Amino acid sequence: MRPNVLRPVHTFSIVARDPETGELGVAVQSHWFSVGSIVPWAEAGVGAVATQSFVDPSYGKLGLDLMRAGRSAPDALKSLIAGDEGRDVRQVAMIDALGNVDAWTGKKAVPAAGHIVGKNYSVQANLMLNDRVWPAMQRAFEETKGDLAERMLAALDAAQEAGGDIRGRQSAALIVVTGKPKGRPWADKIFDLRVDDSPEPLKELRRLVTLQRAYNHMNAGDLAVEKKDNEGALREYSAAERLVPDNAEMIYWHAIALVNMGRTDDALPLFRKVFAMDKNWATLTPRLSEVGLLPGDEKLIERILSEGR
Repeated sequence: MRPNVLRPVHTFSIVARDPETGELGVAVQSHWFSVGSIVPWAEAGVGAVATQSFVDPSYGKLGLDLMRAGRSAPDALKSLIAGDEGRDVRQVAMIDALGNVDAWTGKKAVPAAGHIVGKNYSVQANLMLNDRVWPAMQRAFEETKGDLAERMLAALDAAQEAGGDIRGRQSAALIVVTGKPKGRPWADKIFDLRVDDSPEPLKELRRLVTLQRAYNHMNAGDLAVEKKDNEGALREYSAAERLVPDNAEMIYWHAIALVNMGRTDDALPLFRKVFAMDKNWATLTPRLSEVGLLPGDEKLIERILSEGR
């Protein structure tokens, strides 16, 4: 029998699957510190879990274990609920890699509390200001266009706009994993973001999602460079910069890539912009040639550094 863990993480959340990509995700907001450390769970090719109300985090691990062993999400949830003496104060949702989904709201979850199970998703909430919160999440998720992360963010925003947690807001989190495991768990996470303490956790979560999208483009650009696909790399680097145009890190490595492609003239305006942001990037540049990340050409390095003077 699992321990009767009682941690009052009253919150609203969504578990969902993208039927086109197979991606699985969880998104959550709560008036509780670091909600992302205990409520959301997801594993590529297996499933996703949100465990909340008087939360028992073991539903996350055990739910994924059961789904990985071949149990459907509804079967896994029913099995865990049956063995939980604290089931009446729990709220849990699970979805598996095939899109089977189910949710539970215990009869002693603090009102307003409830859930809606839809096709490839479930929305759930407890201790809400009113009972319009989870229906608003349902509508937003179904009506929003975009990838899984964008649709789940829309559901969270709708929950807050409908009234949200009666106590206010504090933390939020979002996890999205790939449809098929790559054999490298760290590479399966498209998004794994947490806002542990903020007066505006959903705004901060959206900022982090945008930043993660940009870094995903940067990583794709680096991979293209490895494959000698220079044009593909530049497309990815440019996409990253469009998302976060004032991020010196992205501009700098874009410039470095251009130099290594023999396109120094195109790189110089980017170096000029970065050096104006922070002169330490100019200090870093000759060090890269020492370790083979830039050509060991003193005249080339001096030409680059002149953009900072």
